[in-house]
Amino acid sequence: MATTTTTTAPIPAVPASTVVATTNGAVPGSASPGVPPDITVPADWYGYPTILPVIGEQAGWLDVRLAQRPNGSTTWIPAGDATLSSTPYRIVINLTTEHLTVYRAGEQIMDFPAGVGAPDDPTVTGSYFVTMFAPPPDPGYGPFVMVTSAHSDTISDWEQSGDAIIAIHGPIDSYDDSLIGTTGAQISHGCVRLHDGDLAQLAPIPPGTPIDVVA
Repeated sequence: MATTTTTTAPIPAVPASTVVATTNGAVPGSASPGVPPDITVPADWYGYPTILPVIGEQAGWLDVRLAQRPNGSTTWIPAGDATLSSTPYRIVINLTTEHLTVYRAGEQIMDFPAGVGAPDDPTVTGSYFVTMFAPPPDPGYGPFVMVTSAHSDTISDWEQSGDAIIAIHGPIDSYDDSLIGTTGAQISHGCVRLHDGDLAQLAPIPPGTPIDVVA
């Protein structure tokens, strides 16, 4: 089963917090501050509020990550069109070690073994974020599904959903559960799978929290 570890000092590479923007309805997005908008950032994402990490600021403008394809999409929005808050959490998923690590205020607080994408449908690397917590489609997915802003590079339409969004959830079945924590737990179509008890510990992490997926 998983282990939970706590460090005694902040980890310099992990910031203590991230500013998060909740859009005030649908808002215009621009390629750079002050230029005419070229997209509209929707008021919600699959029925959940649009809550985006802020990665840059200029006077009156916020540079935010987006949940939509393509992976890594960003845009500038007027600062007045969003309500700001912050999250002290950050998630790092290491595909080589097959572990998911959680940081709070720059300190490691959790570390769990994880199942990751198989070679044909790998978990995508990059900088993403938590978009929402969704109800599990069946008990095998665990207590909830943590939906991310990452999208599969190999699947465009998962089970006729219109997209293939990477999520963090339970092991699906007992066999895959037994593989999590073993060498080479490449067991999914790109999603990250945790033991149910480990997944449950992610419940306090709010939408907008950054997720780094590294090789």
